Amino acid sequence: MATIRSQPSASQGSTAYVLLLASVAALGGLLFGYDTGVISGAIGYLTERFELDEVAQGWAVSNVLIGCMLGAAMAGTLSDRFGRKKVLILSACLFAVSAVTSALPRNLTEFVLARMLGGVGVGIASMLSPLYIAEVSPARIRGRLVSLNQITIIGGMLVVCVVNWLVASPDNEAWNVARGWRWMLGSETLPAAIFFAALFFVPESPRWLTQQGRRDEALAVLARVGGAEVAAAQMREIEAAIAEEGARFRELLRPGVRVALVIAVILAILQQVTGINAIMYYAPEIFKSAQVTAKISLLLTAGLQVVNLLFTLVAIRLVDQLGRKPLLLITSTAMGVSLALLAGAFSLNLPAVWIIVLVYVYVASFGVAMGPVVWVVLAEFFPTRTRGRAMSVAIFALWVACFAVSQMVPWMFRNMGGAGTFGTYAIMCVVTFVFVALFVPETKGRTLEEIERSWRR
Repeated sequence: MATIRSQPSASQGSTAYVLLLASVAALGGLLFGYDTGVISGAIGYLTERFELDEVAQGWAVSNVLIGCMLGAAMAGTLSDRFGRKKVLILSACLFAVSAVTSALPRNLTEFVLARMLGGVGVGIASMLSPLYIAEVSPARIRGRLVSLNQITIIGGMLVVCVVNWLVASPDNEAWNVARGWRWMLGSETLPAAIFFAALFFVPESPRWLTQQGRRDEALAVLARVGGAEVAAAQMREIEAAIAEEGARFRELLRPGVRVALVIAVILAILQQVTGINAIMYYAPEIFKSAQVTAKISLLLTAGLQVVNLLFTLVAIRLVDQLGRKPLLLITSTAMGVSLALLAGAFSLNLPAVWIIVLVYVYVASFGVAMGPVVWVVLAEFFPTRTRGRAMSVAIFALWVACFAVSQMVPWMFRNMGGAGTFGTYAIMCVVTFVFVALFVPETKGRTLEEIERSWRR
């Protein structure tokens, strides 16, 4: 931030304070990334420990996404009733309990139940962390602060890749199979505890407080964030918006909104079926299939997250300059080309360096737009009255697609090989390019009201 102020004034609030609130909420994103990324380092040893076949291995990885679906579906209702802060505290508890229990299973069933519990926490955090940030942030910096959540998701994946690499023993494979993967999964307890403790030092969302009739508390939060004068104006807008709300799910089927919802759901699905989690969840196994040692494969996986993080920062800088649609077209092209070349590398049995480079190029291409920009577009598409419900439908579809991809990857590798698997994802990138070119409108520089009116036309 260009200016950091620790004390609010009548016309200007405390940027430092709102940055603190956003950072605490974004820890939910960090745990989101940590929880979904930890399995990439553990799955090989877990598979050997419990003697899993391809279907069971896919289930061990993807079962957490069942919990994600449930958490995302219930987060809105729970947060409307009990408050954003309390439900985020619940998610922190779920993360911690899951971390401990997933490190101690005696069989696959116990492991699956523990991971599903963590998945519920992931689903809640995926909805509420960006929602809380948006509701406490002033408009002038809201975009950057909401983007902080995407950065922490990738940061969580990066941190856990480093943790996995540090835990794995290069000289004692038997220890890795017996205990190493347990320490990987259990390591999530520490960030979960930090998130849990930090949440007690932030206020409830001012919007939720207003909905509950706690106007003075809401006004105090808004004043500290934006200053007393801005807070009074924001309070009037919030009260007016709440007075107009009350739309039901059938509002999503109105002309215009229905079209926006269909496009959003398809775009959310395409984000997943272009193969990102086939790479992220199984990266160590992909590198090992290219004759890279287990220890080095974990280090290379950590490098993937660094690349993902750096190119996501590029996306945040470019999304308001080049626009959403051009970035999505560019990234789907780059992803498709890198995947086609990766399929060729597996088919021709090229040296491991080719596999490594092409996987890195693919992840960099994804980071430019298909990851962060899709979330921006989904948040912009819908009218204010239906945005929450419509987003929950789109995100639920995203988690379903993520589950399907994660479950199918081991089977695809066994029956189609690397060439067939990555060739299939390359085709889906072509589908994505055509879909974006034909159906996804550009939203750069347009107000939400202008976007809403465009759907009606």
